[in-house]
Amino acid sequence: MIDHIGGETSLRRLVEDFYDLVESLPQGEALRKLHIRGHGLDHVRTEQFNFLSGFLGGRNYYKEKHGHADVRLMHAHVPISVQDAEDWLFCMDAALEKNGLAGPEIDRLRAVFRRICMLLVNDLTDWGMPRQVAAD
Repeated sequence: MIDHIGGETSLRRLVEDFYDLVESLPQGEALRKLHIRGHGLDHVRTEQFNFLSGFLGGRNYYKEKHGHADVRLMHAHVPISVQDAEDWLFCMDAALEKNGLAGPEIDRLRAVFRRICMLLVNDLTDWGMPRQVAAD
């Protein structure tokens, strides 16, 4: 799949465009705050590229660096609501469009991203927030 989107160079551009959108769109506001409370946006730009490279069938940079590529483990320390997941998907959809990535393969990728995002929605009551249930 990484070759289908144009290899590492195109993936890096996609990730950069995605985080530019996170930093500039209203839908990115909560995501910005989550990342700023963590390691920051520069860090996440690098790690998102590292993860997606392996996820899309390229080099497993994230796994080489961290010993795993378990998205649930990566996000276990982060309160993620349904709206956060939808906001991530909105920004990724916009980045895919900006990069001219379309067609059946990209539609399948969008569906996989949606499933993963909804799997990451966690029990926000552990964070002192109202519980939200992911929609299928």
